[in-house]
Amino acid sequence: MTTKLTITTAPIAGQKPGTSGLRKKTPVFMGPHYLENFVQAIFDVVGTRNPDGSGKTFVLGGDGRYFNDRAAQVILRMAAANGAARVIIGQNAILSTPAASHLIRLYQTDGGIIMSASHNPGGPKEDFGVKFNMSNGGPAPEAATEAMYKRTTEISEYHIVESQDVDLSKIGRTALAGMIVDVVDPVSDYAALMETLFDFPAIRTMFAGGFRMRMDSMCAVTGPYAVEILENRLGAAKGTVINATPLSDFGGMHPDPNPTWAKALMDEMFGAAAPDFGAASDGDGDRNMVVGAAAYVSPSDSLAVLAANAHLAPGYKAGLKGVARSMPTSAAADRVATALGIASYETPTGWKFFGNLLDAGRATICGEESFGTGSDHVREKDGLWAVLLWLNILAVRKQSVAAILAEHWAKFGRNYYSRHDFEAIASDKADAMMAALRGSLASLPGHQLEGLTIQAADDFAYTDPVDGSVSKAQGVRIMFEDGSRIVLRLSGTGTEGATLRLYLERYAAGPDGLDHDPQQALAPVIRAAHALARIEAFTGRVTPDVIT
Repeated sequence: MTTKLTITTAPIAGQKPGTSGLRKKTPVFMGPHYLENFVQAIFDVVGTRNPDGSGKTFVLGGDGRYFNDRAAQVILRMAAANGAARVIIGQNAILSTPAASHLIRLYQTDGGIIMSASHNPGGPKEDFGVKFNMSNGGPAPEAATEAMYKRTTEISEYHIVESQDVDLSKIGRTALAGMIVDVVDPVSDYAALMETLFDFPAIRTMFAGGFRMRMDSMCAVTGPYAVEILENRLGAAKGTVINATPLSDFGGMHPDPNPTWAKALMDEMFGAAAPDFGAASDGDGDRNMVVGAAAYVSPSDSLAVLAANAHLAPGYKAGLKGVARSMPTSAAADRVATALGIASYETPTGWKFFGNLLDAGRATICGEESFGTGSDHVREKDGLWAVLLWLNILAVRKQSVAAILAEHWAKFGRNYYSRHDFEAIASDKADAMMAALRGSLASLPGHQLEGLTIQAADDFAYTDPVDGSVSKAQGVRIMFEDGSRIVLRLSGTGTEGATLRLYLERYAAGPDGLDHDPQQALAPVIRAAHALARIEAFTGRVTPDVIT
């Protein structure tokens, strides 16, 4: 027995989502009417019925963090009450973000709701998030998220079905107040897609020959995907995937795949008995870190190497249409694109900008320095996809990660690169620092610091080549005459204060200067950045919380 209810509510201030969705502390989402208000705002903006009156179809899933299961039941009941015809949901409400994007595209649905706070910690007092992906499988554009926010400021009621929970533990079809609920295997469709893109026989042969790998899924959503694909389908040794069971608090881990938070993996990969290849993925499965035996691969270098070698995988044997990178990502991929004679694009941070290029057929592979890489197979970054492409390259080239990096740098030169994160800075102090820096940009060209001469300085603006939209104030860039570069921007992916991201880059053409420690090679650029931005004066901080 079900009853459709309309609940009177007041608007809840501060619910302003970005393209990564709305992220707050879990107790906030669990508060009275908070989740319901935001979900109703989503349905009010995107609609749950077609022009002919028929109900729409949506995908639903999440990364399994605390409150994921309860939120899924609320969203299902609200979808039914609002007139949706069908919801496709991962078993136990689990779906990685790239798998959700794939299901939206595979079943040609009207979009999907993803419950995740990406790489942020999970648990009763940690982070939760909700975002909407459009019918192309990609994150909602800014116009849609702004409309959702506006709706949360004026909402007066939401609609929900009063009913028993839907059994999400069993695969199959059921009904909820006239709406179809299809519970699907969260892994199978995604794994089948990967088999069409990569040379699974070659990778199986490599593993059968003794190739050793370690995959750290960080107690997050990619565990079941990695076990099925790497161990079951590709024949990697049992136990290759560690921390493979998704836990509501990620086992107390910070599920962000970088050298700081994946320290155990890094220690193993730089130890005496290191496997041939290591990888890690994040909370919702869209980020990746790859590392060889004693050979860390920065995300910027990874994007460049993947672009240079993608043709070795069956899904990309025809070549690439173009390569796109976010502005803070190093220019290493641009050098590959030039050599291949294909277009390269520099976009603001945010996967939605890549989505336009992918939909228009202008780019095939895209990447961000924040450990996100993907291609036109979905409209999200995809951590396991990047790992599999690396495995495909290793299987075909029959070289180590270190050897592939060395050959790449010898051919294209090396973009020494690092990101320094200063987390949980008081927002007013971070804003004041950026305002002062922006105010000084016009006077900087020609100045010398640490033996470097400033060639240009600006606040990055982007005109989308597909839809003509303009995005301003996307990050401060300071370019030096020798090709070095500093970028500063504030990130909105956290839930406390502001995170200052400082990006540092220095190019070495080679063969001289190709084999230094990145922090050592970047030392003068680091000192110049601190002096220019007056980081300590504004924030009281000298040492970053995370270095990648």
